[in-house]
Amino acid sequence: MNLGLLGIDPSTATLAAAALRDGAGIPFASECADDAASSTLLRSLFNGAKAPTAVPWEHLLDSTSCDAVLVAAAGWTDSRAEAVRRLVQAGRTLVLSQPLELSMLFAYELDMIRRDSGAALVPMLPDRLHPFVARLRNWIEIRLPSGSVETITLEHGLVERGRDDVLRAFCRDTDLIRVLAGAPVRLSTLGASDGQTAWSTLAIGLSCPARPPVRWQVVRADAPGLTITVVAADGTVRLVIPEGSFPEGSAEAGAWRWEDGDGTETSPYDRGAVMLGVLDETLAGSTGVTDPPAASWDDAARGVEMAETVPRSVAKGRGIDLHQEEFTEIGTFKGTMASLGCGIVLLALAVIVFATLLGGIAKQTGWAFGERLAGLWPIAVLTAMGLFLLLQFLPALVGTAPPPAEPDTRGNPGKP
Repeated sequence: MNLGLLGIDPSTATLAAAALRDGAGIPFASECADDAASSTLLRSLFNGAKAPTAVPWEHLLDSTSCDAVLVAAAGWTDSRAEAVRRLVQAGRTLVLSQPLELSMLFAYELDMIRRDSGAALVPMLPDRLHPFVARLRNWIEIRLPSGSVETITLEHGLVERGRDDVLRAFCRDTDLIRVLAGAPVRLSTLGASDGQTAWSTLAIGLSCPARPPVRWQVVRADAPGLTITVVAADGTVRLVIPEGSFPEGSAEAGAWRWEDGDGTETSPYDRGAVMLGVLDETLAGSTGVTDPPAASWDDAARGVEMAETVPRSVAKGRGIDLHQEEFTEIGTFKGTMASLGCGIVLLALAVIVFATLLGGIAKQTGWAFGERLAGLWPIAVLTAMGLFLLLQFLPALVGTAPPPAEPDTRGNPGKP
């Protein structure tokens, strides 16, 4: 297997390192030495070995250059966004850092392109595949019928707690929230009134149907990581998840920790090796049999959507309902037609008022042309509405694209 690099960051470097250990090749790289941080990561990754050949990103469009492309979020630019669009249009297999960009529109744009081209998009969300996560979800599911689970709390420790740092951390953590508690339907925030300091103490409440309330909070920490605490009537479970890093530290520093009434268990976790297994399955056309399944691009897009909602909730100071819409081309067309229909109705009212005024003035002044012009308003309005109604038949004439070969159901949260 050969991999290409489009940028580099700690997330994609972890997967690239696992691939190199497994004997894979990385012959080509683009935009990997644009700044000091990227150059340092690249040197650490190859550690004296022959570095990949620097090429323009257009070279990665060729399917013979590599089997998959690793796309980094660090150093993100409009140029790289366009490169990702073109790679998806070309039907390439991409492994993407999560999140690439905190833009719901960009995430769903890629999804719609993927549906047409058949490209495979693999988000870097390995934490859901740790055995402790499946164990915690089962622990919660067993107690749900009796209602003994009281709260699910996630505390994410960060060294830098700026707006983007907090939103990116929350975006990744939403994947675990959806696995453990299902898809949230309402989001509300609590933080300082000062917009500059609100992010360093931000707390987010999430409501999930038939599930206990979920609370996510950012805290100051010298060593970044996530702590999940589930409180039930018959006990408390705490799952401590260290932040992924590259180069990897000691096994103890990178070990996950499970704490409950029976004691403490630790388990090392190689995120890169896990994602390499997911990539192998994707290239082979297999969906795997893990529970929970590997994250799909739909899971990644939902996380971006939730993260993009947070600033609106902070600014307005109130909760926001989350609608689990399916973003497809036909759905976008229907939304556009609904907006266009409202615009035509408002424009028709304006035309009627203007024509009435023009007709009255023309009649008083004896302006024959003005009277004839004012009398044309029914034809103009009916023509516009007729054309609008004809546009409704456009999807039936064009047809809909066939579903992609890659199934979308493997990333659905909750019990199958």
